[in-house]
Amino acid sequence: MPPYRPLLAITSGDPAGIGPEIAAMTLAREDIHRDCRPLVIGDACVIEDAARVCKLGLAVHAVGKPDGGLYRPGTVDVLDLGLMTPADHQYARVTAKQGDAAYRYVAKAIELAMAGEADATVTGPINKEALNLAGHHYAGHTEIYGKLTGTKDYAMMLADGAFRVVHVSTHVSLREACDRVKTPRVLRVIELADAALRQLGIGKPRIGVAGLNPHCGEARMFGTEDEDEILPAVEQARSAGIAAEGPLPADTIFSKMAGGMFDIVVVMYHDQGHIPTKLIGFKYDEATDTWGQMAGINITLGLPIIRVSVDHGTAFDRAGKGTANPQSLIEAMRYATRFAEGRSEG
Repeated sequence: MPPYRPLLAITSGDPAGIGPEIAAMTLAREDIHRDCRPLVIGDACVIEDAARVCKLGLAVHAVGKPDGGLYRPGTVDVLDLGLMTPADHQYARVTAKQGDAAYRYVAKAIELAMAGEADATVTGPINKEALNLAGHHYAGHTEIYGKLTGTKDYAMMLADGAFRVVHVSTHVSLREACDRVKTPRVLRVIELADAALRQLGIGKPRIGVAGLNPHCGEARMFGTEDEDEILPAVEQARSAGIAAEGPLPADTIFSKMAGGMFDIVVVMYHDQGHIPTKLIGFKYDEATDTWGQMAGINITLGLPIIRVSVDHGTAFDRAGKGTANPQSLIEAMRYATRFAEGRSEG
Protein backbone atom coordinates (compact mmCIF):
# COMPACT_ATOMS: atom_id res chain seq x y z
CA MET A 1 0.00 0.00 0.00
CA PRO A 2 1.16 3.56 -0.64
CA PRO A 3 2.17 5.53 2.48
CA TYR A 4 -0.60 7.31 4.37
CA ARG A 5 -0.78 10.97 3.32
CA PRO A 6 -3.19 12.97 5.48
CA LEU A 7 -5.33 15.59 3.79
CA LEU A 8 -4.56 19.06 5.16
CA ALA A 9 -7.09 21.87 4.75
CA ILE A 10 -4.92 25.01 4.50
CA THR A 11 -6.61 28.38 4.80
CA SER A 12 -4.95 31.07 2.71
CA GLY A 13 -5.55 33.82 5.28
CA ASP A 14 -6.50 37.42 4.58
CA PRO A 15 -6.18 37.96 0.80
CA ALA A 16 -4.56 41.35 1.46
CA GLY A 17 -1.62 39.79 3.31
CA ILE A 18 1.16 37.30 2.60
CA GLY A 19 -0.95 34.22 3.32
CA PRO A 20 -1.72 33.36 -0.32
CA GLU A 21 1.93 33.88 -1.28
CA ILE A 22 3.37 31.62 1.40
CA ALA A 23 0.73 29.01 0.53
CA ALA A 24 1.81 29.07 -3.12
CA MET A 25 5.51 28.99 -2.20
CA THR A 26 5.03 26.07 0.17
CA LEU A 27 2.96 24.00 -2.22
CA ALA A 28 5.54 24.54 -4.92
CA ARG A 29 7.85 22.25 -2.91
CA GLU A 30 7.87 18.65 -4.06
CA ASP A 31 8.70 17.30 -0.58
CA ILE A 32 5.45 18.73 0.83
CA HIS A 33 3.42 16.54 -1.51
CA ARG A 34 5.31 13.41 -0.46
CA ASP A 35 4.08 13.71 3.11
CA CYS A 36 0.51 15.02 2.77
CA ARG A 37 -2.32 16.01 0.45
CA PRO A 38 -2.48 19.81 0.70
CA LEU A 39 -5.77 21.52 -0.13
CA VAL A 40 -5.90 25.32 -0.02
CA ILE A 41 -9.20 26.75 1.21
CA GLY A 42 -9.64 30.11 -0.48
CA ASP A 43 -10.26 31.71 -3.85
CA ALA A 44 -8.60 30.45 -7.01
CA CYS A 45 -8.12 33.97 -8.41
CA VAL A 46 -6.22 35.05 -5.29
CA ILE A 47 -3.92 32.00 -5.38
CA GLU A 48 -3.33 32.50 -9.10
CA ASP A 49 -2.17 36.05 -8.42
CA ALA A 50 0.03 34.86 -5.57
CA ALA A 51 1.72 32.36 -7.88
CA ARG A 52 2.22 35.18 -10.39
CA VAL A 53 3.86 37.63 -7.99
CA CYS A 54 6.06 34.84 -6.61
CA LYS A 55 7.07 33.85 -10.16
CA LEU A 56 6.07 30.24 -9.61
CA GLY A 57 5.22 27.95 -12.48
CA LEU A 58 2.25 26.44 -10.72
CA ALA A 59 -1.06 25.22 -12.12
CA VAL A 60 -3.99 26.29 -9.93
CA HIS A 61 -6.61 23.56 -9.90
CA ALA A 62 -9.99 24.75 -8.59
CA VAL A 63 -12.15 22.07 -6.98
CA GLY A 64 -15.56 21.99 -5.32
CA LYS A 65 -14.79 19.28 -2.76
CA PRO A 66 -11.69 17.59 -1.32
CA ASP A 67 -11.92 14.38 -3.33
CA GLY A 68 -11.57 16.42 -6.53
CA GLY A 69 -7.97 17.34 -5.78
CA LEU A 70 -5.01 16.05 -7.78
CA TYR A 71 -2.51 16.37 -4.91
CA ARG A 72 0.63 16.26 -6.99
CA PRO A 73 3.73 18.45 -7.36
CA GLY A 74 3.39 21.41 -9.70
CA THR A 75 -0.29 21.85 -8.89
CA VAL A 76 -2.06 23.84 -6.17
CA ASP A 77 -5.47 22.36 -5.41
CA VAL A 78 -7.83 25.11 -4.24
CA LEU A 79 -11.26 24.56 -2.76
CA ASP A 80 -12.59 27.65 -4.50
CA LEU A 81 -15.22 29.39 -2.38
CA GLY A 82 -15.85 32.09 -5.00
CA LEU A 83 -15.86 34.92 -2.47
CA MET A 84 -13.35 37.23 -4.15
CA THR A 85 -12.92 38.71 -7.62
CA PRO A 86 -9.67 40.24 -8.93
CA ALA A 87 -11.23 43.66 -8.37
CA ASP A 88 -11.97 42.84 -4.72
CA HIS A 89 -8.39 41.74 -4.10
CA GLN A 90 -6.33 44.62 -2.71
CA TYR A 91 -2.89 43.96 -1.27
CA ALA A 92 -2.02 45.65 2.03
CA ARG A 93 -5.55 47.07 2.49
CA VAL A 94 -7.85 46.41 5.43
CA THR A 95 -11.27 45.77 3.91
CA ALA A 96 -14.43 44.13 5.19
CA LYS A 97 -14.67 42.04 2.02
CA GLN A 98 -11.27 40.49 2.54
CA GLY A 99 -11.81 40.11 6.29
CA ASP A 100 -15.05 38.25 5.62
CA ALA A 101 -13.36 35.98 3.09
CA ALA A 102 -10.60 35.13 5.57
CA TYR A 103 -13.20 34.17 8.18
CA ARG A 104 -15.15 32.01 5.74
CA TYR A 105 -12.00 30.16 4.69
CA VAL A 106 -11.45 29.23 8.33
CA ALA A 107 -15.09 28.24 8.86
CA LYS A 108 -14.95 25.97 5.80
CA ALA A 109 -11.75 24.28 6.94
CA ILE A 110 -13.32 23.59 10.33
CA GLU A 111 -16.44 22.23 8.64
CA LEU A 112 -14.37 19.82 6.53
CA ALA A 113 -12.37 18.57 9.50
CA MET A 114 -15.45 18.14 11.70
CA ALA A 115 -17.06 16.11 8.91
CA GLY A 116 -13.98 13.90 8.55
CA GLU A 117 -13.22 15.18 5.05
CA ALA A 118 -9.90 16.66 6.17
CA ASP A 119 -7.43 15.07 8.58
CA ALA A 120 -6.08 18.39 9.89
CA THR A 121 -6.37 22.13 9.37
CA VAL A 122 -3.54 24.61 8.88
CA THR A 123 -4.30 28.32 9.06
CA GLY A 124 -2.67 31.24 7.29
CA PRO A 125 -2.52 34.70 8.92
CA ILE A 126 -5.64 36.82 9.34
CA ASN A 127 -6.03 40.51 10.09
CA LYS A 128 -8.06 41.10 13.26
CA GLU A 129 -9.13 44.60 12.20
CA ALA A 130 -10.49 43.33 8.89
CA LEU A 131 -12.14 40.39 10.64
CA ASN A 132 -13.99 42.68 13.03
CA LEU A 133 -14.80 45.17 10.28
CA ALA A 134 -16.62 42.31 8.55
CA GLY A 135 -18.68 41.69 11.67
CA HIS A 136 -16.76 38.67 12.98
CA HIS A 137 -15.85 39.73 16.49
CA TYR A 138 -13.13 37.35 17.59
CA ALA A 139 -9.73 37.96 19.15
CA GLY A 140 -8.15 35.49 16.72
CA HIS A 141 -8.14 31.99 15.25
CA THR A 142 -8.15 30.23 18.61
CA GLU A 143 -11.45 31.80 19.61
CA ILE A 144 -13.01 31.06 16.20
CA TYR A 145 -12.07 27.40 16.52
CA GLY A 146 -13.41 27.25 20.06
CA LYS A 147 -16.75 28.71 19.00
CA LEU A 148 -17.26 26.72 15.78
CA THR A 149 -16.24 23.39 17.33
CA GLY A 150 -18.20 23.99 20.52
CA THR A 151 -15.04 23.73 22.62
CA LYS A 152 -14.57 25.74 25.81
CA ASP A 153 -11.54 23.98 27.31
CA TYR A 154 -8.61 24.66 24.99
CA ALA A 155 -5.09 26.05 25.12
CA MET A 156 -2.57 27.68 22.77
CA MET A 157 0.73 25.92 22.14
CA LEU A 158 3.68 27.52 20.33
CA ALA A 159 6.55 25.49 18.93
CA ASP A 160 9.82 26.04 17.12
CA GLY A 161 11.33 22.61 16.67
CA ALA A 162 11.82 21.12 20.14
CA PHE A 163 11.17 24.47 21.86
CA ARG A 164 7.53 24.36 22.95
CA VAL A 165 5.28 26.39 25.26
CA VAL A 166 1.59 26.11 26.13
CA HIS A 167 -0.43 28.90 27.72
CA VAL A 168 -2.77 29.03 30.71
CA SER A 169 -4.22 32.27 29.24
CA THR A 170 -3.62 34.26 26.06
CA HIS A 171 -5.61 37.21 24.73
CA VAL A 172 -6.62 38.93 27.94
CA SER A 173 -5.20 41.83 29.93
CA LEU A 174 -2.25 41.13 32.19
CA ARG A 175 -4.46 41.87 35.20
CA GLU A 176 -7.00 39.28 34.08
CA ALA A 177 -4.24 36.81 33.18
CA CYS A 178 -3.03 36.86 36.79
CA ASP A 179 -6.57 36.24 38.00
CA ARG A 180 -6.88 33.21 35.70
CA VAL A 181 -3.98 31.36 37.31
CA LYS A 182 -6.09 28.84 39.18
CA THR A 183 -5.29 25.24 40.05
CA PRO A 184 -7.95 23.55 37.85
CA ARG A 185 -6.91 25.55 34.76
CA VAL A 186 -3.17 25.02 35.31
CA LEU A 187 -3.76 21.29 35.78
CA ARG A 188 -5.85 21.08 32.62
CA VAL A 189 -3.16 22.79 30.55
CA ILE A 190 -0.55 20.37 31.93
CA GLU A 191 -2.80 17.49 30.89
CA LEU A 192 -3.31 18.96 27.40
CA ALA A 193 0.43 19.40 26.97
CA ASP A 194 1.10 15.81 28.02
CA ALA A 195 -1.52 14.43 25.62
CA ALA A 196 -0.29 16.54 22.69
CA LEU A 197 3.32 15.47 23.03
CA ARG A 198 2.35 11.83 23.31
CA GLN A 199 0.45 12.25 20.05
CA LEU A 200 3.66 13.58 18.52
CA GLY A 201 5.42 10.37 19.51
CA ILE A 202 7.10 11.46 22.77
CA GLY A 203 6.47 8.55 25.12
CA LYS A 204 7.02 10.28 28.48
CA PRO A 205 6.86 14.07 28.02
CA ARG A 206 8.88 16.12 30.50
CA ILE A 207 6.81 19.18 31.39
CA GLY A 208 8.23 22.26 33.08
CA VAL A 209 5.72 24.61 34.71
CA ALA A 210 6.67 28.28 34.93
CA GLY A 211 5.91 30.40 37.96
CA LEU A 212 3.84 33.56 37.76
CA ASN A 213 5.74 35.89 40.07
CA PRO A 214 9.45 36.81 40.17
CA HIS A 215 11.39 33.89 41.73
CA CYS A 216 8.06 32.05 42.06
CA GLY A 217 7.02 34.45 44.79
CA GLU A 218 10.23 34.12 46.88
CA ALA A 219 8.58 32.44 49.89
CA ARG A 220 5.38 34.49 49.37
CA MET A 221 7.19 37.85 49.52
CA PHE A 222 6.32 38.66 45.86
CA GLY A 223 2.96 36.94 45.58
CA THR A 224 1.14 33.81 46.66
CA GLU A 225 -0.17 32.32 43.40
CA ASP A 226 2.84 30.08 42.87
CA GLU A 227 2.37 28.23 46.14
CA ASP A 228 -1.42 28.45 46.36
CA GLU A 229 -2.47 27.73 42.76
CA ILE A 230 0.40 26.42 40.60
CA LEU A 231 2.11 24.02 43.00
CA PRO A 232 -1.10 22.06 43.78
CA ALA A 233 -1.69 21.62 40.02
CA VAL A 234 1.81 20.23 39.55
CA GLU A 235 1.39 17.88 42.49
CA GLN A 236 -1.93 16.58 41.15
CA ALA A 237 -0.41 16.05 37.70
CA ARG A 238 2.49 14.09 39.19
CA SER A 239 0.04 11.96 41.18
CA ALA A 240 -1.65 11.12 37.88
CA GLY A 241 1.63 9.91 36.38
CA ILE A 242 2.54 13.05 34.40
CA ALA A 243 6.22 14.04 34.54
CA ALA A 244 5.64 17.67 35.55
CA GLU A 245 8.04 19.86 37.51
CA GLY A 246 7.46 23.29 38.99
CA PRO A 247 6.68 26.00 39.53
CA LEU A 248 10.10 27.13 38.29
CA PRO A 249 11.27 30.73 37.81
CA ALA A 250 10.39 32.03 34.37
CA ASP A 251 13.80 33.70 33.98
CA THR A 252 15.58 30.31 33.82
CA ILE A 253 13.01 27.69 32.76
CA PHE A 254 13.30 28.42 29.02
CA SER A 255 17.08 28.04 29.08
CA LYS A 256 16.57 24.69 30.75
CA MET A 257 14.16 23.59 28.02
CA ALA A 258 16.51 24.82 25.29
CA GLY A 259 19.23 22.72 26.94
CA GLY A 260 17.10 19.58 26.81
CA MET A 261 15.67 19.37 30.35
CA PHE A 262 12.02 19.72 29.27
CA ASP A 263 9.95 18.86 26.19
CA ILE A 264 7.50 21.71 26.84
CA VAL A 265 6.91 24.54 29.31
CA VAL A 266 3.50 25.52 30.66
CA VAL A 267 3.42 29.32 30.82
CA MET A 268 0.97 31.48 32.73
CA TYR A 269 0.17 34.23 30.20
CA HIS A 270 0.62 35.40 26.61
CA ASP A 271 3.93 37.26 26.64
CA GLN A 272 5.60 34.85 29.04
CA GLY A 273 5.46 32.25 26.26
CA HIS A 274 5.45 34.34 23.11
CA ILE A 275 8.56 36.40 23.79
CA PRO A 276 11.06 33.53 24.20
CA THR A 277 9.55 31.55 21.33
CA LYS A 278 9.68 34.45 18.90
CA LEU A 279 13.14 35.46 20.07
CA ILE A 280 14.31 32.05 18.92
CA GLY A 281 12.17 31.75 15.81
CA PHE A 282 12.20 35.27 14.32
CA LYS A 283 15.41 36.82 12.98
CA TYR A 284 15.33 40.37 11.63
CA ASP A 285 18.19 41.70 9.48
CA GLU A 286 18.43 45.49 9.72
CA ALA A 287 20.91 45.71 6.83
CA THR A 288 18.42 44.24 4.36
CA ASP A 289 15.21 45.19 6.22
CA THR A 290 14.01 41.61 5.90
CA TRP A 291 13.06 38.74 8.14
CA GLY A 292 15.71 36.15 7.34
CA GLN A 293 13.89 33.65 9.53
CA MET A 294 10.23 33.40 10.53
CA ALA A 295 10.00 30.02 12.21
CA GLY A 296 7.60 28.83 14.86
CA ILE A 297 4.02 27.63 14.78
CA ASN A 298 0.80 27.92 16.78
CA ILE A 299 -1.28 24.89 17.76
CA THR A 300 -4.67 24.83 19.49
CA LEU A 301 -4.89 21.96 21.98
CA GLY A 302 -8.11 20.45 23.32
CA LEU A 303 -10.11 20.67 20.08
CA PRO A 304 -11.89 17.70 18.48
CA ILE A 305 -9.92 18.47 15.30
CA ILE A 306 -6.29 19.33 14.57
CA ARG A 307 -5.40 22.99 14.10
CA VAL A 308 -1.88 24.23 13.42
CA SER A 309 -1.03 27.76 12.28
CA VAL A 310 1.79 30.02 11.27
CA ASP A 311 3.01 32.14 14.16
CA HIS A 312 3.20 35.46 12.35
CA GLY A 313 0.83 38.07 11.01
CA THR A 314 -0.36 39.19 7.60
CA ALA A 315 2.75 41.37 7.01
CA PHE A 316 0.95 43.89 4.82
CA ASP A 317 4.26 45.67 4.19
CA ARG A 318 5.48 42.56 2.32
CA ALA A 319 2.26 41.58 0.59
CA GLY A 320 2.16 41.41 -3.18
CA LYS A 321 5.95 41.52 -3.58
CA GLY A 322 6.72 37.82 -3.76
CA THR A 323 9.35 38.12 -1.01
CA ALA A 324 7.50 36.58 1.96
CA ASN A 325 9.15 33.83 3.98
CA PRO A 326 7.14 30.55 3.98
CA GLN A 327 9.23 28.88 6.71
CA SER A 328 6.53 28.98 9.40
CA LEU A 329 3.87 27.52 7.10
CA ILE A 330 6.20 24.71 6.03
CA GLU A 331 6.80 23.86 9.69
CA ALA A 332 3.08 24.13 10.46
CA MET A 333 2.22 21.64 7.74
CA ARG A 334 4.86 19.22 8.97
CA TYR A 335 3.53 19.42 12.52
CA ALA A 336 -0.05 18.97 11.29
CA THR A 337 1.03 15.90 9.35
CA ARG A 338 2.66 14.43 12.47
CA PHE A 339 -0.45 15.10 14.55
CA ALA A 340 -2.68 13.50 11.90
CA GLU A 341 -0.43 10.45 11.70
CA GLY A 342 -0.48 10.20 15.50
CA ARG A 343 -4.28 10.25 15.58
CA SER A 344 -4.44 7.70 12.77
CA GLU A 345 -2.13 5.33 14.66
CA GLY A 346 -4.01 5.91 17.92
